[in-house]
Amino acid sequence: MQRIRVKAAFAALAVSALALAGCAGGDTTSPDDNASSEGPIRVVVFGGIGAEGILANNATTSVTAAQASVAAVNEMGGILGREVVIDVIDDTADPTVAVTRLRELMASDERPHVVMNSGPSTVADAMIPILTQERVLSFNIGPTPTSGDPSVSPYNFDLSASVPDYLGSFTYELGERGYENVAILHGSSAYGELFGSLTQETFAEAGFTISGAQGYDNASLDMTPQLESLQATNPDVLVLDAYGAPLGYVLQGIERLGWDIPIMGNTSVSATGLIATEPPSGVLGTDQVRNLTMQVFKSTKFDPAATEVNEAVERMAAAGDILSSLILAYNYDGMLLVKAAAESAGSIDDVDALAAALLDEEVQQAANTQMISWYRFTADSHTPHVAPEDFLFIGPGPLVNGQYQ
Repeated sequence: MQRIRVKAAFAALAVSALALAGCAGGDTTSPDDNASSEGPIRVVVFGGIGAEGILANNATTSVTAAQASVAAVNEMGGILGREVVIDVIDDTADPTVAVTRLRELMASDERPHVVMNSGPSTVADAMIPILTQERVLSFNIGPTPTSGDPSVSPYNFDLSASVPDYLGSFTYELGERGYENVAILHGSSAYGELFGSLTQETFAEAGFTISGAQGYDNASLDMTPQLESLQATNPDVLVLDAYGAPLGYVLQGIERLGWDIPIMGNTSVSATGLIATEPPSGVLGTDQVRNLTMQVFKSTKFDPAATEVNEAVERMAAAGDILSSLILAYNYDGMLLVKAAAESAGSIDDVDALAAALLDEEVQQAANTQMISWYRFTADSHTPHVAPEDFLFIGPGPLVNGQYQ
């Protein structure tokens, strides 16, 4: 495990090795037993930085965001006067590796007060039950069916917005643009299928007409049949879910058909690198994206007037690499939430008090989070409830330090 201790003077980052030994079984030891109430506050972030391709890029950005979050808190004097230190565990995006390293960590002399993960959801699904058993506060950017359910995972808080929140932004924007007839195209991933089904339901309830809805196999190299079927329904707009290589094939198919249709892409589209890359490896500046706008958080679009967001980006750039958009930088908000909760509860060591404090609207707003402005956790749902005003729909552009320019 690599430890990165970030002191108040952020430029001085010290890196050292930490050896973990042992294996935890059914241990339910409270963090109070191993975490000193006077020493540094220990945070661990898991991430697949040793994975391949996009998983590694996303994990690297997530880990960098966590490191910068600790830096921000230490610049503010730490938490309850105590310095925060952060350790990075490379789980290679493998649930088995993550569980092994987590059990070692729980059996060590330096149990963490807080654990963050960087996804994917398969890793979160394996880790969160252990963290619940061990009574450790955790933040998760790879939501699972139960990760945001406090009856199952009382000490976990998802930082990634839910599909209904994303769709609330869509319905608002569709109305603003005056569209009535909507076509939907989505992928075959679990997220894509969920997006496709909930989109039809949500849009219909909001009064829009669904002219057609099609799913495609993510392994396919040609989405022309689905696109032809949707084109025949004569929609006002195409709402698109596509991530990675499939996005390129969809855009090629639209161009091949000569279909002049406004396209509104979800965050899977805006998180795909080819959108921000010029040819030959990308499509930025080409006719394929002439009609495309895509969903992002406000923090993911550079705004020179957004001083605090820009300071957060500067901290991330100083802490490490930002290899993907800030849609993967939720962990930056993690320690800001912990600081506000601990100061409200008067303790960092009482996990029940911390979890309760995170449900307080005043605490959430006092955290002054930057990736999402207000998380709106509730007693019934430990997932963000993000308002439409936290989102933007923008055209493709170059990506610099995680922000579209």
